[in-house]
Amino acid sequence: MSRKKEKVAAQKKETTRQLIGINDISDYGLKTSRGMLAFFSVKPTNLSVQPPEAVGGRIYALMTVLKGQTEIEMLALNSKESFEDNKRYYRERAAMEELPVISRLLEADARSLDRLQVQMATAREFFVLIRFRDDQDADFHTQLSRVQKSLEDQGFKVRLAGKEDAKRMLGVYFEQNATTEKYEDFDGERWIVLND
Repeated sequence: MSRKKEKVAAQKKETTRQLIGINDISDYGLKTSRGMLAFFSVKPTNLSVQPPEAVGGRIYALMTVLKGQTEIEMLALNSKESFEDNKRYYRERAAMEELPVISRLLEADARSLDRLQVQMATAREFFVLIRFRDDQDADFHTQLSRVQKSLEDQGFKVRLAGKEDAKRMLGVYFEQNATTEKYEDFDGERWIVLND
């Protein structure tokens, strides 16, 4: 067997977490072979309604945090669904429909998806990412507290992202899935019945 075929066969046996380099999803973030990734969820500020001075102040505050914490990285996710295919289908189907009442219903469905998409247009999520070489470091929790305090001192509303937040973030990042309410740890986990 060639090396390429061996590599492909080995990859087929790997779990999704192994393929993307995640060893575990903990209460503080993601454990990888290169260390721990901790995330803070940042509540966004609607800058479109702020005066230019306030926008400049927010930029300066973020710059202050980034200068003081060299281990910080930023992550922005677009957490909105796209309904373009569904809307196109409804409109095409409405154009082909012979019964006017069905045609109007299909057009109404397409309009409701338009309204829903407009409501979700600002569904952005922002995370501050901190990389650690090892989550067993004595100052792991101290450093998390220091970063959180630094962000809060500059007026940002943040919270440490937990296990469910990390799974949701991965779902949005890898498959643009912003609608799942609860992510499973294992495929089909919801169908397992214990003590039955």
